Amino acid sequence: MWKRALVALLLGAAAVRPEPVPLATPTIPPAAFPNPGRVTGDIGVHDPSVVKRPDGSYLLVHTGDNITIKTSTDRTAWHNAGVVFPGGAPWTTSYTGGSASLWAPDISYRNGRYYLYYSASTFGSRNSAIFLATSTTGASGSWANQGMIISTTSSSNYNAIDPNLVVDAQGRWWLSFGSFWTGIKLIQLDPATGRRLGTSITGLAQRTGTTAIEAPFIFRHGSYYYLWVSFDACCQGASSTYRIMVGRSTSVTGPYVDRNGVAMTSGGGTQVLAGHGSVHGPGHQAVVPDSDAEVLYYHYYADNGAPLLGINLLGYDSAGWPFVY
Repeated sequence: MWKRALVALLLGAAAVRPEPVPLATPTIPPAAFPNPGRVTGDIGVHDPSVVKRPDGSYLLVHTGDNITIKTSTDRTAWHNAGVVFPGGAPWTTSYTGGSASLWAPDISYRNGRYYLYYSASTFGSRNSAIFLATSTTGASGSWANQGMIISTTSSSNYNAIDPNLVVDAQGRWWLSFGSFWTGIKLIQLDPATGRRLGTSITGLAQRTGTTAIEAPFIFRHGSYYYLWVSFDACCQGASSTYRIMVGRSTSVTGPYVDRNGVAMTSGGGTQVLAGHGSVHGPGHQAVVPDSDAEVLYYHYYADNGAPLLGINLLGYDSAGWPFVY
């Protein structure tokens, strides 16, 4: 009798247990790259960006016609939830050549509103623009066009795609972006509008010998800002050579250096994740803090070339450099 009562008591306690206790951040990297964590459902994604909603669920957006939306209640099972612009986005078609495909959305939740920065371009072109949309719910069809933030032309020496919003420790808003050519750039934004503030532009990272760098994401951990980027070739299915790199700085505007002290403006970058086994070309990463750990989201390609959602947790070694586990 008392055993059954004890079991019932334990089961009852488990049923009302709160969110998972945060894991102690590991400090020793695994011997080899781990495989992505388990995900199920609608997991075909390219260029994922994720925000945790006030109710504890997850909202994911990714490259696709009119920007595709997915949702999850547990970070494991994902479900399609329509598109950002079900009626289309005609203000972008002069950059997309008439295509409905919009690229590399970046979603965040600030001051009771969702902010979505996204790209309009065609492959290999610098006729590109980054736009902003906002919503109070994040649901399909609820997004209001807030116009263009920055654009480039064929005469520009950088490319206005792959945006990422970061808010620094002083509450200032910044947008990093860039793909190939002279690499990753940073502009300041007005927190009141989410639009560009001033005309200055700062170079954050650039390759030497190749221009294959893109998909910036800046995340503050401890006393450092970490600049995550993707090196090498995306969008070639299982032949993709994308890999995830990182550098860090004590200032959001840089200079960013890698583990060896090499400036990211001179080709520096410390590798965090690369292709292994049946995981090909992992990249276009985003870092999101959660109740149990910091989480790295990215896409990779399966053996058949399909782009899939990758999720791993992040640890930091004794020198403060991140690794996946």
